[in-house]
Amino acid sequence: MAKHHEDRTYLVTGASGYVGGRLVRTLLDSDLKVRILVRDPSKVKGQNWASNVEIVTGNANSISDLDRALAGVHTAFYLLHSINLGKSFDQIEATMARNFAQAAERAGVAQIVYLGGIANDENRSKHLESRLQTGTELASTSVPVMEFRAGIIIGSGSASFEMLRHLTHRLPIMTTPKWVSNRTQPIAIRDVLYYLKSAALLKKPVRGIFDIGGPEVLTYANMMQKFAKLSGLRKRWIIQIPVLTPGLSSLWIGFVTPVPTALARPLVGSLISEVVADKNKSVDAIIPPPAEGLLTLEDSILLALSRTAEKQVETRWSDASSPIAPWQKAQGDPDWAGEAVLKDHREAVVNIDKKILWSKIEGIGGEHGWYGSDFLWWGRGVIDRIVGGVGLRRGRRDPDFLRVGDSLDFWRVEILEPGRRLKLYAEMILPGKAWLEFTLDDVDGKVLIVQEATFVPRGLGGQLYWYSIAPFHTFVFPTMLRNIIKQAKKAQNNA
Repeated sequence: MAKHHEDRTYLVTGASGYVGGRLVRTLLDSDLKVRILVRDPSKVKGQNWASNVEIVTGNANSISDLDRALAGVHTAFYLLHSINLGKSFDQIEATMARNFAQAAERAGVAQIVYLGGIANDENRSKHLESRLQTGTELASTSVPVMEFRAGIIIGSGSASFEMLRHLTHRLPIMTTPKWVSNRTQPIAIRDVLYYLKSAALLKKPVRGIFDIGGPEVLTYANMMQKFAKLSGLRKRWIIQIPVLTPGLSSLWIGFVTPVPTALARPLVGSLISEVVADKNKSVDAIIPPPAEGLLTLEDSILLALSRTAEKQVETRWSDASSPIAPWQKAQGDPDWAGEAVLKDHREAVVNIDKKILWSKIEGIGGEHGWYGSDFLWWGRGVIDRIVGGVGLRRGRRDPDFLRVGDSLDFWRVEILEPGRRLKLYAEMILPGKAWLEFTLDDVDGKVLIVQEATFVPRGLGGQLYWYSIAPFHTFVFPTMLRNIIKQAKKAQNNA
């Protein structure tokens, strides 16, 4: 490693997100000193790089937290988004970027690197306009900002890839909006990380805006046809109709794919315009393309599919916290401030190998299902989708193993003590807060398994909700515990 990198500290914001989580690993692979700013350190605890980075706990909206995080930093990567924070998300993003830039200037940061979106078409969505404004605010101080603008990012676990994959798989015949004929220039996540890492290794700070894209320009319809061919599917029948507005398209995608409407909306908004890199904004003179060349769309898709099949999805679009109803407060212990706590408690003592029993608990949800009553879980997921929640189709990053911060259908892993405790926090839209927890303990040579659902209602509406679904609990939760034990016994007998 060149000498001029030895004393540098690199700050990565958004480290619990899709790009940020992978960038941290990429920088560490180059033996760089990395610091991250996260609101909740537990969300990155399960990452294999967590012990190799300096973690600053704080909020990007806090001036004091920004000052602490940026102290002594040479290069700061700005990978923050606020698109899920209501209609005024653009104002929130602008303020957050301005505060970050000013804090970076106070700290003497040499370089800010920002990943935004290609926006060369005048027909831009509010989301893309916000991305542009974020770049403008970041560049409003004396600190040089290197702004990379990318279009659709293709990689295992990316929202764009999951949207493309599920639309193509589930709809052999589809009626589509006009934007499927707009040109776009997708880029592989591998190449995005290449450019970001290369920016970190530059000898001198750079100020400018640079478009980055893969080697091909094609329509979204062409992308779906390519995906279908690579997946061994027949050619998709695509019928364009003019009545599908971006809003309706977002709802449609929310029902057809795992990507919820709230996240589909900015993705669709980016596709209503031409998303093609401007050759006049090329970064090649500063950062030449990779020696092996940029990945084609076909190679990007094949690589993403292989990573998914091999269960090597490093980060996923759902790693970032999902938008939740405003009455749902932060995660944590529900037994505070005198709130009412409603519980469904089940337990059993079994003579089953603890490791086998734990494997069944850790494998819950996703493709394995919820150990019975799956039609009720499916129905609850549909209701959640209808009211704007994430539903069940997020699935899991890995079908067998979890880490803190993982999304799991409409839950998120809040606490994970391998072999002993799993606590899930509900990210479905609810009039309150909910948890589902499993614990295992040794009792007289056997294993005590405890399953507990906890709900902290918000007002009378929350209590009415709990008692209205209580009849279903008397069926769902006993069945779940019984089938976990049954599956574990079967696995033990077959071992």
